[in-house]
Amino acid sequence: MIRHRLVVDTPGRGFTELTARLRELVADTAMGDGLCHCFIQHTSASLLVMENADPAVLRDVERFFGDLVPDGDQRYEHTAEGPDDMAAHVRSALTTTDLTLPVADGRLDLGTWQGVFLYEHRHAPHRRKVCVTLF
Repeated sequence: MIRHRLVVDTPGRGFTELTARLRELVADTAMGDGLCHCFIQHTSASLLVMENADPAVLRDVERFFGDLVPDGDQRYEHTAEGPDDMAAHVRSALTTTDLTLPVADGRLDLGTWQGVFLYEHRHAPHRRKVCVTLF
């Protein structure tokens, strides 16, 4: 088992692709077959496997979440860090904080159009930590 910690600077709400960094980590271990587990250590960002070929997909996902979980909803009691605070937590709860990805023949075994993304739910830039464990 090998553990890594990725530090990811996000530009604010939206997607930051991690695929290349994860491929590099897997390649550097010289492992054959196994698993790559990723866990984000935050409650206002998440991890997703999403199409990485057409950027319209990511824009559509963000538009959908904007409609589903609006910032500043009057139902939210928790607003300590602004109108996007509770919305970010709800978005995180609706997505996922961890992913388990296959490794085959020493390579991350994703589908043709799949990429791994950190999905930042806050408007401000953040420095996020992702624990990566290779088995």
